Amino acid sequence: QVQLVESGGGLVQPGGSLRLSCAASGSIFAIYVVAWFRQAPGKQRELVASATTGGYTNYADSVKGRFTIFRDNAKNTVYLQMNNLKPEDTAVYYCHDIRPAIGSWGQGTQVTVSS
Repeated sequence: QVQLVESGGGLVQPGGSLRLSCAASGSIFAIYVVAWFRQAPGKQRELVASATTGGYTNYADSVKGRFTIFRDNAKNTVYLQMNNLKPEDTAVYYCHDIRPAIGSWGQGTQVTVSS
């Protein structure tokens, strides 16, 4: 089973940037579609971005043009580059298979966008 560990969250001002990392203990290629999810207080978990092993990507409308998901195969890691952050981006971010019921979820990494 591939284990995923998220990191890179923190406190940033609106308009700032963060890069989240998702390190895999096994091969990231074992997950055909890897995705970033987020869950804000009082809200349900939502899909933010996804990427296939072939490099195809999809994004939620709310983050298109601001977020980029990409892989570093040499480091067996998937990233989420977040630019022009907004307060509504505040949430705990998780890296997981696009299928929520597959495998176990990690602790996520907190992203807080505030002045």
